[in-house]
Amino acid sequence: MDKRSKKTRTVFAFDLDGTVTREETLPILAGELGLSEEMARLTRLTMDGRFAFSESFRLRFHILKEIPLATIQGIMDTVELDPVIADFIRARAEDCAIVTGNLDLWVEPILKKLGCRAFTSKSAWNEQEGLVLASVVDKGASVRALRREADRVIAVGEGANDIPMFEAADIAVSYGGVHRPVEAAIAASDYMARDADSLCGLLLMLSNQQER
Repeated sequence: MDKRSKKTRTVFAFDLDGTVTREETLPILAGELGLSEEMARLTRLTMDGRFAFSESFRLRFHILKEIPLATIQGIMDTVELDPVIADFIRARAEDCAIVTGNLDLWVEPILKKLGCRAFTSKSAWNEQEGLVLASVVDKGASVRALRREADRVIAVGEGANDIPMFEAADIAVSYGGVHRPVEAAIAASDYMARDADSLCGLLLMLSNQQER
């Protein structure tokens, strides 16, 4: 076979909140505690890069862990997904991955709907404390793991915490379907898409390109 005609394997790495979902999920959960505005503000500061993601998520976890897990999963099951992006992922589940700082048990209902693998922050169970945060996801390391099994990785996100993922990927796409990507993410990206149809069309075009 002519080596030049061999198609590359492309894997797509998607941020979850505000990319695949149509809203940020943690402020929705915080509504159970009457803290949705405060959580939204903290989430935005984190997205803008003004608050280190790992520390921010640990703080948000300690606030939200007071909500029963069954309640959280019930809420997550109602979170609206972008139908175009969700269909894109489902149709290519073996070549798609969610890379999110969100907690594994919290986003489990969403991941089941998408049917692809995921890199998440990890939880554990402690007899005295109950649910504890075991580790916060490293988005750059997650993409590097995907890179070992694919010819190239295309990463999609919109926040400052997506920059390590962009830097580790072969191609980075900042996506503004829910809110405008932060300037640092735009600067670190190769392309920008403003709606789901444009994003998925761009991803298909990029995946169909032959290795030169």
